[in-house]
Amino acid sequence: MRRWLAVARTPVGATSAVLLVLLAGLALFAPVLWGEQAGAIDTDALQQGSSAAHPLGTDALGRDILYRVLVATRLTVGLALLATVVGVGSGVVLGALPAVLPRWAGRLVTSAVNIAVAFPGLLLALFFAVIFGTGTTGAVLAIAFAIAPSFARLTQTLAASVSGRSYIAAARVAGVGRFRILLRHVLPNIAEPLVINATLAAGSALTAFAGLSFLGIGVQAPSYDWGRLLGEGLNRIYISPAPALGPAVAVVVAGLAFNLFGEAAAAVLGHRQPAVRRGKLTVPSTVDDVADEGVLTVRNLRVSFPGPNGWVTPVRGVSFAVRDGEMVGVVGESGSGKSLTALAVSRLVERPGVVTADRLEFLGKPVESTPDRELGTSLAMVFQDPMTSFNPTRRIGGQLAEVSEQHQGLSRKAAWQRAVERLESVRVPGQRARQYPHEFSGGMRQRAMIAMGLMGDPRLVIADEPTTALDVTVQREVLRLLARIRAERSTAVLLISHDITVVAQTCDRVLVMYAGRIVEELPTAELFTAARHPYTTALLAAVPSMDTDRDRPLAVIPGRPPEPGEVTAGCPFAPRCALAVDRCRTEEPVLAGIDPGHRVACWRVEPELVATGGEPDSANQGGTA
Repeated sequence: MRRWLAVARTPVGATSAVLLVLLAGLALFAPVLWGEQAGAIDTDALQQGSSAAHPLGTDALGRDILYRVLVATRLTVGLALLATVVGVGSGVVLGALPAVLPRWAGRLVTSAVNIAVAFPGLLLALFFAVIFGTGTTGAVLAIAFAIAPSFARLTQTLAASVSGRSYIAAARVAGVGRFRILLRHVLPNIAEPLVINATLAAGSALTAFAGLSFLGIGVQAPSYDWGRLLGEGLNRIYISPAPALGPAVAVVVAGLAFNLFGEAAAAVLGHRQPAVRRGKLTVPSTVDDVADEGVLTVRNLRVSFPGPNGWVTPVRGVSFAVRDGEMVGVVGESGSGKSLTALAVSRLVERPGVVTADRLEFLGKPVESTPDRELGTSLAMVFQDPMTSFNPTRRIGGQLAEVSEQHQGLSRKAAWQRAVERLESVRVPGQRARQYPHEFSGGMRQRAMIAMGLMGDPRLVIADEPTTALDVTVQREVLRLLARIRAERSTAVLLISHDITVVAQTCDRVLVMYAGRIVEELPTAELFTAARHPYTTALLAAVPSMDTDRDRPLAVIPGRPPEPGEVTAGCPFAPRCALAVDRCRTEEPVLAGIDPGHRVACWRVEPELVATGGEPDSANQGGTA
């Protein structure tokens, strides 16, 4: 319900709600209020034009067209909804049949659906209208059976995408029958897109029904709908356009209402957050230590998105620096803000997201005002999924060459040669430049992505989980490649990873993030001996080693990280921390230096307590870092 209310505050949601309420009110009350006036024959007012007494004029029997348009709302909308229900229901049944029928029978149904989808919907409606005959019943069935094939295809596609999931396989192994799997596991998981498309189909059905009535195939006298009224008024359009204009506007408004409602339903059922801004975004200043100068300087970086209940800030006051030739690692659980920080630094956060910072400078220049050409050649981004980062329809070499063509102004031939050289520099044979992404292995795609970043002369490479989904051998190759690039070119590297041991082995410094903030920064040489924040030590303890006792359960961090909108007063890690005291639950600690190059955001930094997990004594409950 909260999602519906939030969507109703958007322009699309509010407009659709107003129009649907208007249609529902007319459908319910118009025949009661104006039914007699709509059917009253006045021989003294035959085929009059627009006037004060008859705003839309009168028909051949002197009946008021405005009243007839209002009264026709019930029949028009009712028949359109009936045709939609029949069509959607038939389509879902046809689309679901292959999942429960024997394979040969399922193929026959699928083939029939494919043939029907190949024909335009209006052509199918006219074909079925001829078969079922003129009249209301024939028009409803014609439109319903014209809608059914597209919904059958949609149901088949959605069901096929769900049928490969692990829980479907588990149900089959457990002996659950096909029909039960369809009802309990498949249809509930594809219901949302079906409902959204059904709302859109209602608008199309209303338009199609009006079209059939306009052609004389649909509603027959003495009944009338908007399409029949439009057909009657069209004969006089050059003399008096008002009789045709009224039902035409009604069809457009009703179709718009259903389509806008479909968009609103997509925002709710598709779990999309509407861009509702409640109140002005306030940017509090930070009291964290000022980051040192470097290739990249970040101070009090905040990334916010509008939500139904106000602004949500997944990145909250991050401050750090990356110096020339340095490799800095960023670690933390999923949702801690690591990747969003990298996107903000790279100027890749799109609206409605808002990025603010006291300082956000790259090579001494504000990132916001740095030209795209300069930023594109000096800063490289390596994404965690190279398969989705490459265009599957273009050759690898062409995509790399495009970087030099756009940012460095090289000719096509020179850019291609540079792409081949960059691929060879990351140990990808140059002849592979003519191949497509799907012809590369996961490790080669990742190296090709790094080569794309090297098409310019980057001073900073941001690697966002570059070893995700790679086996340990390929992971090692990718990490060695980043280290070699750093050594040969004095390129700074910001490495984002879930694996704290990878960061410890490859980086100079480590930034530990939790709930959108840096909770500890220290040199990696001191990571295993001098880590002071309970979250950092918990991450280290959760990594098994050769000395781990196999007879004891693996160490885990209890609970889960808070969602961005769940962060309240106090330390966000306090609910999961065994060392938390009252102050931790009421006041969030600042990131403060305790040693050179070592910053911690914790009210309890006693090393002996953090290492042993012991309870704090009463004498130190008020201590600060």
